[in-house]
Amino acid sequence: MSVQTQPQDQAAASASPVIELREVRVVHKTRTGGLFRPGLVKAVDGVDFTISRGETVGIVGESGCGKTTLARVLVGLQRPTSGEVLFRGRPLRYTAPERRELGRAVSVVFQDPATALNPRMIVREQLLDPLIVHGIGTPESRDARVRELIGLVGLPPSALEVLPRQISGGQRQRVAIARALALEPDVIVADEPTSALDVSVRAQVLNLLTDLKEGLGLGMIFISHDISTVRFVADRMAVMNAGKIVETGPSDAIFASPQHDYTRTLLSAVPTLL
Repeated sequence: MSVQTQPQDQAAASASPVIELREVRVVHKTRTGGLFRPGLVKAVDGVDFTISRGETVGIVGESGCGKTTLARVLVGLQRPTSGEVLFRGRPLRYTAPERRELGRAVSVVFQDPATALNPRMIVREQLLDPLIVHGIGTPESRDARVRELIGLVGLPPSALEVLPRQISGGQRQRVAIARALALEPDVIVADEPTSALDVSVRAQVLNLLTDLKEGLGLGMIFISHDISTVRFVADRMAVMNAGKIVETGPSDAIFASPQHDYTRTLLSAVPTLL
């Protein structure tokens, strides 16, 4: 199913952002303002952001800082209150065809594989589902793609025939990653993908994501509250606080010389790698 491209085409694709946000704001109404005057919360406040194939961008910040809302904007699940979202250089208008195209280009790996996977479907069915929904391939080519996917994430073919509850948490997350790869996306959004796993398997999943990104030339947005984990995975980093990106730059440079007080607070609070 893969389409071979010339090296110059690959370089051009990598240089062009798949998703670009310009001055994006998301405002939620709350009840804190009183009965007749609802309060407003700026979940995302004037964010500029880009992601291209072949790079990993980490988004880091404490719970409630706006990371997940920003992720929802990036995958088309949340329409911004203001600002502009560009998909492959074109303003996103949220029509049904655009949403479908975006859904193929940008996949998500959720925090908890136990809830992300259908408990009543065996792994084979979970991996076939996106191919069937998007009308990709023949029954024979879909089966071949499913076998390829399960091998990509380091699981044996026998894993295709089990239910999610019959495998470990780490194996379930590998299945979720395989499903995210099914449509050959340009970008994967990994939203706290290791926080629900045992410490002993977190490094394995992080290494898998890194290897897949490099091997397939994907872009990846890695979202976490743990700045040390983000440094381990990401080429560059965006630090969020109260809906704003307060600092951005190469991960090593931010660790070596953080410029914002909030970044320094995060670094002092998380001394370990994983």
